[in-house]
Amino acid sequence: MLEVLLLLVSVDWLLLELEVDVLDVDDVEVGEEEEEISVPFAIIENVPIFPGCENARNNDERKLCFQEKIQEHVRKEFTYPQSALELGIKGRVFVQFEINSKGLISGIRTRGPDKMLEKEAARIIASLPKMKPGMQRGQAVKVPYSIPINFMIQ
Repeated sequence: MLEVLLLLVSVDWLLLELEVDVLDVDDVEVGEEEEEISVPFAIIENVPIFPGCENARNNDERKLCFQEKIQEHVRKEFTYPQSALELGIKGRVFVQFEINSKGLISGIRTRGPDKMLEKEAARIIASLPKMKPGMQRGQAVKVPYSIPINFMIQ
């Protein structure tokens, strides 16, 4: 009987302690945090500018140059993972990433037939150079982009 009484006293004390820690609404500071705007590559006013594409005359030429430079980069940096080669692992890895408002690559996501191929595809994309960020209404914005990378054994 004595144990039950002590337990009730302890519970009352805990409830009292919890009530003391409650904050008043006026004591909470609310800060504003700007969310980075994301605009799809296909519709952005000014696409990100890949190094070497600065002299393109308009947005369509910059898009074409961007896509060519990405493909050139993938070909140059591509290394078939030795283990995947030995095991005969092949297939297409879909890579999604973003060029953020500072022109850096971020948010790399991969989906493919094997983790080794996904890891290599992510490495290739992570090694992309810094770019001039995409612009929408005069503001630098995040631009999502996706590309398939084919791993084929010949």
